[in-house]
Amino acid sequence: MTKTEAKTKIEKLRTEIERHNYKYYIEAKPVISDQEFDRLMRGLIDLEEKFPEFRTPDSPSQRVGGAPLKEFKTVRHTIPMLSMDNTYSYDELREFDERVKKGLARNQVNYFIEEKIDGVSISLTYEEGLFILGATRGDGRFGDDVTENLKTIREIPLRIPLSRTKFKGKIPELLEVRGEVYLSHKSFESCNRVKEQRGEELFANPRNACAGTLKLLDPKLVAKRDLSIFCHGIGAVKGAHVKSQTELFDFFHELGFKMIEHTKRAKDIEEVIEFAEAFKNKRSKLEYEIDGLVVKVDSFSDREQLGVTSKAPRWMIAYKYPAERAETILEDIEISVGRTGTLTPVAILRPVRLSGTTVSRASLHNRDEIDRLDARIGDQVLVEKSGEIIPKVVGVLTEKRKKSLRKFPFPDHCPVCGSKAVQVADEVAVRCVSLACPAQLKGRIKHYAMRDAMDIEGLGDVLIEQLVEKKLAKDLADIYYLDIEEVAGLERMGKKSAENLFEGIEASKSRDLYRLIFGLGILNVGEHAAQLLADRFKHLDKLVDVNEEDLLAIREIGPTTAQSIVDFFKQAGTHKIIEKLRKAGVRFNIVEAKKEGTPFSGKTFVVTGSLKNYSRTDAEQLVRKLGGYASSSVSKKTDFLVLGEEPGSKYDKAKELGVKILKEDEFEKMAGRSK
Repeated sequence: MTKTEAKTKIEKLRTEIERHNYKYYIEAKPVISDQEFDRLMRGLIDLEEKFPEFRTPDSPSQRVGGAPLKEFKTVRHTIPMLSMDNTYSYDELREFDERVKKGLARNQVNYFIEEKIDGVSISLTYEEGLFILGATRGDGRFGDDVTENLKTIREIPLRIPLSRTKFKGKIPELLEVRGEVYLSHKSFESCNRVKEQRGEELFANPRNACAGTLKLLDPKLVAKRDLSIFCHGIGAVKGAHVKSQTELFDFFHELGFKMIEHTKRAKDIEEVIEFAEAFKNKRSKLEYEIDGLVVKVDSFSDREQLGVTSKAPRWMIAYKYPAERAETILEDIEISVGRTGTLTPVAILRPVRLSGTTVSRASLHNRDEIDRLDARIGDQVLVEKSGEIIPKVVGVLTEKRKKSLRKFPFPDHCPVCGSKAVQVADEVAVRCVSLACPAQLKGRIKHYAMRDAMDIEGLGDVLIEQLVEKKLAKDLADIYYLDIEEVAGLERMGKKSAENLFEGIEASKSRDLYRLIFGLGILNVGEHAAQLLADRFKHLDKLVDVNEEDLLAIREIGPTTAQSIVDFFKQAGTHKIIEKLRKAGVRFNIVEAKKEGTPFSGKTFVVTGSLKNYSRTDAEQLVRKLGGYASSSVSKKTDFLVLGEEPGSKYDKAKELGVKILKEDEFEKMAGRSK
């Protein structure tokens, strides 16, 4: 086959595959079998492998997932992705209507009603019709670049075809589509079946599974989860003009996007309420989870007039249906241990139908909640789905209790590793603080290897999963005792990847002491507290034997943190890990020399917003190098707030507390770096 013939064949296959994608995922009218579709895709992939010069970012082959990522980049939303206010009653919907009419100075307003999909909010950016960026909502101003993961979702066009541009006659120069990524019930059950077969902790609900999937650094794993999307909103746009939500959905339809399925344009709030009441019993029949309805002012010019608050638009509100309850028997209480060591009680229930699904497990949250409910094994209990998703026990029918039922003895030792479980002051959680606890191992290794801790390049989620599952890493320190040949033989590794990983592991042995302290994952000890401890003790061995009184003598170390540190180093498992780290050659005494007598000496700085010349990490490192302390939160002990663009709530708190505000140029001048 010549290159010309290959190019023609590739273009023909792409067009055919995307046509079938649209038929299957958007119109729900497939015209070929799954086997035939797979044959077309395989043919395209084979041709692109033989002629890689013709592979493009918008090829359907990109949906199977590319190479694993090292990390997600942070991106700024051009137009903030705000949250929305909630209501649970029709009277509050009417109050919302009154506020809207008052804001518009008229008595008639058209509304647009949509299902409130319970998933993960994302934005899709297209330039000249090409999908170039997909991002999570994040904090509303900044999100994660998850473009490669979103490419695996077949409902998302990788390029808007010219054949679907009848609306306004052309592809917009810039288009930011907003929507909700979700897992259908079928995909969620399939995902949990796989996790159950592997002996892994199951996802609590479809939304958690969806959020966890989008955070995976390996797009190939994301592709296996079968995520879906509904589009419902618009952000930045150039080259198109849409006047209303009704018109927007027509626009999306013409461009080939999958929109929320059940919608209605209502002439007033009473028609909104009629729709909500009629839709109430249809929720359980949907193939996906919703947690209510979204009510939006239809006209975009009306929305502009109404404006937004700092958190939510004034032209939109979410109506959430009151949670459904059911009565059943509490047959047992199991204690699960999460990645952070928290002991969480789970109610094992006699199966009962609730909001369209069979519920056999429910959350009891923590020890205090069991005490508050006085829940006992054998009790008749009331179960509710919070937000129609997470089952929880909300009440005990004590009047029906048998006298022989005993109070539940909450364990004071970890049920997985047997180490002491502690409840730190001011916390409701009871935690296992052992470094050696298998239930926490994946999370602890991930934390230890992260960039702000020991910065071990190549030690990502996928590899950590394999190391733990194949028992190559039975505790945190085992990463320093791995065999390069065994690692090279793991899935998606190979000799070169293993060599790069081992170089990163070797380099981590000489990190600063504060990184090591932070990487150990001591409860309540963040990067800032780790820096304080490293500056004070200079060597890990001195910290191991420290008492609470010595810790409280350190500025910004309070009673809760001090107790956490003492409890952590009392654990036998901790001492075992530390000795293994020592024998592996990890340095315990590298403390960066700090300049003395600078304007930064002994002062605490907090950075907020985006700086032009520094990342937040770089700015904080400069503060520490010049003898100051970098903190992540504003308090009375904060001396300076370094102010970047788009600052968050830290700016408001700093002003409230009278903290001195430094603009970036003032910060640089203070550091002696101004031009």
